[in-house]
Amino acid sequence: MTHDRATRLTDAASLRVLAHPTRLRLLGLLRQHGPQTAAHLGDRVDEAPGTISYHLGKLASIALIEEAPGTGTDRRERWWRATSELTTWEPADALDDPATAAASTAMQRTIAHLYAANYDRYLESVPALPREWVAAAASGDRTLRLTAAELAELRAELEALTERWRAVGEGRTAAPDTRTPAERVTLVYQAYRSPEA
Repeated sequence: MTHDRATRLTDAASLRVLAHPTRLRLLGLLRQHGPQTAAHLGDRVDEAPGTISYHLGKLASIALIEEAPGTGTDRRERWWRATSELTTWEPADALDDPATAAASTAMQRTIAHLYAANYDRYLESVPALPREWVAAAASGDRTLRLTAAELAELRAELEALTERWRAVGEGRTAAPDTRTPAERVTLVYQAYRSPEA
């Protein structure tokens, strides 16, 4: 069980720690599946437990995860859990320091690559999915003409909408015995000033 709703990263060192793709995956797995050991996580990401332990130590160093005492039956095993449901940082705040700005950009690139890989896995799975799930999925883009204030308003509306639907699904687990089971849904949205072509 997580302790806080969000952890906010504010410095270059923390952003650099989390900008590693394996660490992002490990943190996501701990948030999604609850406490696990390095061995469990190693099986999921196809890495040696020693490598996983190193990455877990790095995540613990910035308080994104912590040990989960009392979990499991073997006292020699070291269990870990996430300390919050999500991680935030503000890229605009990073602009004042070149090192933090570079770390923020590295973090965003790593996340973009993971989003692309996840979407690719989804596309591979489409032929095996029930038709209603394929029909319900959404993907698209639009080019809008907005001011910076309007873009900020759009961001706030998207975050509120996401929070509303997060609350709807809170506490649900997949229930295959029901007629309309709830499944995990990935939501990714992006809105930014288009670079000049």
